[in-house]
Amino acid sequence: MVGWAIALHGGAGDIPIDLPDERRIPREIALRHCLDIGVSALKSGKSPLDVTELVVRELENHPDFNAGKGSVLTTEGTVEMEASIMDGKTKRCGAVSGLTTVVNPISLARLVMEKTPHIYLAFDAAEAFARANGVETVESSHFITPENIARLKQAKEFNRVQLDYTAPTPKVPENCGDSQIGTVGCVAVDSAGNLASATSTGGYVNKMVGRIGDTPVIGAGTYANHLCAVSATGKGEEIIRGTVARDVAALMEFKGLSLTEAAAYAVDQSGPRGTCGLVAVSANGEVAMPFNTTGMFRACATEDGYTEIAIWPKN
Repeated sequence: MVGWAIALHGGAGDIPIDLPDERRIPREIALRHCLDIGVSALKSGKSPLDVTELVVRELENHPDFNAGKGSVLTTEGTVEMEASIMDGKTKRCGAVSGLTTVVNPISLARLVMEKTPHIYLAFDAAEAFARANGVETVESSHFITPENIARLKQAKEFNRVQLDYTAPTPKVPENCGDSQIGTVGCVAVDSAGNLASATSTGGYVNKMVGRIGDTPVIGAGTYANHLCAVSATGKGEEIIRGTVARDVAALMEFKGLSLTEAAAYAVDQSGPRGTCGLVAVSANGEVAMPFNTTGMFRACATEDGYTEIAIWPKN
């Protein structure tokens, strides 16, 4: 028997150290709330698959994170959400992209895993599958917040896709540094060593319509097997090229690295500083939350009583 553990993130990026309280505190409260929900679920005996879906649903419902309700906008001013989920013991997984009306994309990803012979459904077919299975949908305007309309306008003014939120020009409004930092995700392991991972996002501000990032790509943004569960966040194209989530598992399996070593190496190899971060748990209850960005909204808890809720590096 090992101890349970859970870790979650609300995205990695160039989060300014002087992030105003009105932007920082709601996110910290949300992280703590979601962590508490996950811990309670694990303690009650829910499976890691159930727990990760539950936590990511909560994160999707929070408008300050870039997933579900808080999803950023494409170049056409529309929302295209994506998500994936994976069970470590069976390697069963499900993924969705191009969602415009589904309230909780992570739950649709799980339905793809459980109710189809496939792994990945996208765009109109995914929307039709959602409706056929009674998944909650709303008008797409539900997801379009004033903050994200402003973010899109800002990105268009400077003719850029906001990849890493590093505010490359001094003309960028000072409050944009926290703009929907990437992605949300959760990983969990129970006391029997069962693992699961779930990740959800709205993508990049001002992204091309139809762009698909790392979040729904199994092995890139999401991965789980018998050794570990990983959820990544950051520059999706770089995470896909580096198969970041799978690399953590491969380094543990084939190089014999610990979770901490493998996760740190995968992030280091993902690209230059500012590329990505991840949260991971191992089958024996270890937690790792490395990132090479300025910060990463993150939280974790373990059965031995350790809890952490943080944004910036600890030292």
